Amino acid sequence: MASLRTLGKCTLKNPESCSKTITHTDQKVAFLPLPISRRSVVLISVLPLSFFAAPQTLLARERRNRKAIPLEDYLTSADGVKYYDLVEGKGPIAEKGSTAQVHFDCIYRGVTAVSSRESKILAGNRIIAQPYEFQVGAIPGKERKREFVENPNGLFSAQAAPKPPKAMYTITEGMRVGGKRTVIVPPEAGYGPKGMNEIPPGAEFELNIELLQVIPTERK
Repeated sequence: MASLRTLGKCTLKNPESCSKTITHTDQKVAFLPLPISRRSVVLISVLPLSFFAAPQTLLARERRNRKAIPLEDYLTSADGVKYYDLVEGKGPIAEKGSTAQVHFDCIYRGVTAVSSRESKILAGNRIIAQPYEFQVGAIPGKERKREFVENPNGLFSAQAAPKPPKAMYTITEGMRVGGKRTVIVPPEAGYGPKGMNEIPPGAEFELNIELLQVIPTERK
């Protein structure tokens, strides 16, 4: 019958005890000492669990967080504008003729050139980014005027909203409230030969839309 010899305790105070020999059926197996310091043990103990995550999990997370979306993943609207839904909302659908409230950001080469978040209202002691409100499918730009408003929160003034690109009035159709859509805006559906702020004339840029609310068309 094979003989088994009990090993001594291997501790940080006595690392040489980690080097022992087991005798099993006349064969000897040597265990080499492990040079682990107290500091190493502490560092390992505080590592986040994500450090030990499976490679598949890390790859899936990387795909979700990727910033560059392959062009073949984009869909094309009826008027030829490419778009991709980053988040599919679960609320009401923005239909043609309905009133939509959105936040939008026009990004050119990593720089936010035009944004609805620049339109701010002063409510009491808070400054709030004002959503952009427009009619889906309408002629662009007529709703940009902002007037003084009074409400129970003490709204004192409002700042005119930046001008959105033409593409936003049609590409929003079909989105659901809570959804986020990124759009590749060609010059003819953007700011054309004049450009806007950091967006040069005739430039293509990225438009990000977040649909906040939809007010249905009144049916007579």
